Amino acid sequence: FVTGMAYQIFQWLSAPKTLIKTGYFPKPRTTGERWLKVAEDSFVFPEVIKFDRWMWIFTILFHFGLLGAFVGHLRLLQEFTPLVDLLGSKGMDRFALWSGGFMGVVLIVGLLYYLLRRLNFPFKEVSVPEDYVLLVLLILTVVMGNLMRFFGDIHVGEYRAYLQSLLSFQPAFPEALAASSAKWTLVFHVLFANLVFIFFPFSKLVHMIATFPANLARRR
Repeated sequence: FVTGMAYQIFQWLSAPKTLIKTGYFPKPRTTGERWLKVAEDSFVFPEVIKFDRWMWIFTILFHFGLLGAFVGHLRLLQEFTPLVDLLGSKGMDRFALWSGGFMGVVLIVGLLYYLLRRLNFPFKEVSVPEDYVLLVLLILTVVMGNLMRFFGDIHVGEYRAYLQSLLSFQPAFPEALAASSAKWTLVFHVLFANLVFIFFPFSKLVHMIATFPANLARRR
């Protein structure tokens, strides 16, 4: 993932530059208006809603779910001590249900919509194998995550210990995970997530990083 992203950024920076203004008309009158337009293009997707309202609804749902899942997964890196002190253990359980459970369901709904859309005319005609591979990997990752969330019996601390061992290149499977009925679900969740990360720089997912600078250029 890191090597692939470094390669992509190098490609972007080394692309030929042009002196011709290629931004949208009319040009924003102030710097503040420009940044407001960039934020709108990056987070509200006004072009999508003009083209396909249903696509826009599911796109908003998917990205909202992705944001919630990302926030929830931050607990696997470090526990938010101030948040724990504020919400308490029961409050953190509700937070986990929202960020892990509800958002996982929202994600799978969005992904299934994207897959069904690809299987229908006219989008089927312009789809390539990469589109289906990417969607299947994402669906498998989210499904395994949802199975752990709704049927797993492991505390977040054990997940955190396992992830930190992977990030430090000293993989260790905590005893609680090894004894859990959800251990294979976790292993496959991590496997599919790793495949997504490897694929990320060379797939359409890279737009998550490239969208903001691209919109900034369009609104110059």
